[in-house]
Amino acid sequence: MKKRILVVEDEDKLRRVIELQLSSAGFDVDKAATAEDGLKIVDRADLVLTDLKLPGMGGLELLGLIRRQNAHVPVVVMTAFGSIETAVESMKAGATDFLLKPFSLDHLMQVVNKALEVRALRDENRQLKEELGRRYEFDNIIGRSPPMQEIFATIERVGPTRATVLLAGESGVGKDLIARAIHFHSPRRDRPLVKINCTAIPENLMESELFGYEKGAFTGAQTTKPGKFEQADTGTVFLDEIGDVPPAIQVKLLRVLQEREFERLGSNQTRHIDVRVVAATNQDLRAALEQGTFREDLYYRLNVVPLNIPPLRERKVDIPFLANHFVHKLAPDTGCRVESITDAAIEKLMSYHWPGNVRELENVIERSLVMCTGTALDAADIKLESAPRPRPQSDSHFLPEGMSLDQYEQDIIREALRRADGNKSQAARLLGLTRNALRYRLTQMGLES
Repeated sequence: MKKRILVVEDEDKLRRVIELQLSSAGFDVDKAATAEDGLKIVDRADLVLTDLKLPGMGGLELLGLIRRQNAHVPVVVMTAFGSIETAVESMKAGATDFLLKPFSLDHLMQVVNKALEVRALRDENRQLKEELGRRYEFDNIIGRSPPMQEIFATIERVGPTRATVLLAGESGVGKDLIARAIHFHSPRRDRPLVKINCTAIPENLMESELFGYEKGAFTGAQTTKPGKFEQADTGTVFLDEIGDVPPAIQVKLLRVLQEREFERLGSNQTRHIDVRVVAATNQDLRAALEQGTFREDLYYRLNVVPLNIPPLRERKVDIPFLANHFVHKLAPDTGCRVESITDAAIEKLMSYHWPGNVRELENVIERSLVMCTGTALDAADIKLESAPRPRPQSDSHFLPEGMSLDQYEQDIIREALRRADGNKSQAARLLGLTRNALRYRLTQMGLES
């Protein structure tokens, strides 16, 4: 589509020259000799080019009215009375750029094209933000069960506040999605959302990653770098796997939550920030309190609004809706011909115990779509893990015969390490322990090294 430019200029000859230049460059052009006439047709303009000195209403007043009427349209001002003060005044009023008469037609085109490019980028950015916000509307988070509806109601109540929220639930239940929904239902939706995976950051780098560092703070610190909390200023910080934060960092997090201040590594300057904190954990933090691996004062600062997200096996009514959602979401990306999922396939999914929760369900659907050759996903296409459903052992088989509690615990720890390919943080999550608690047990077993 052609872009339409409104030219507001009282000098007939110059207005005609600008019109011919813009038309020859492929633009549609509207013309007005006064600001009053320009206001009548400004709604359809993609860009406004206006003189500052006009009969009647002046260019700056016109600029102010355009900004109130259509905040997104770029306005380029022209004047023969150019000065630094005039340029500053125009830019403060919202002008996109400034042209000093007399100007060349080449310069005019450069300014016009640049202003339109900036508008296109801003429009695209605004559209992406709107789409991202819609992605975290409740209609797009699948949860028809009463527990999920209760969570949505809590998000609506807590979203507009700055209250700290603690999300608890097993791996794969959707804590990340809920955290983002809280952010996008808050007044901070247009500000940064910074996710910090506390497990993924090595312990010796965590302070510098979270709070930043000054040049020369340590070997290799060639420049000053702001931390993730500074990047999230005026927005939201999502602290995922908060139970894995080492004690030394817990103290600094407590200060951020209480005082809204911190210092970069290697600096004595106190910095103040405005962030909303949402934390998540798949661990029992109360057990960590008893073990002494998590600070009690930090726990209560985080646990202002607790949200417990139930595992999928406790809300199986959501499985049919989730399965249909994943089929329609993933089918185009896998290149298959699947358009639907059968009742038999849904029944098979409903009978499974889902230790990996919603994330596992999505993976199963994607794997099944890849292998499916028909247009409907059937029970035979659903490939589930062969591990049996865990069952409580009878009193007579409380422990495997001939095995002590210590041996049984060590076997479980070794199996967790095997499943996690030696990754201790991942093994700790499988066992429901903190990383430090697992290290303590490995040390007792002589395996920490």
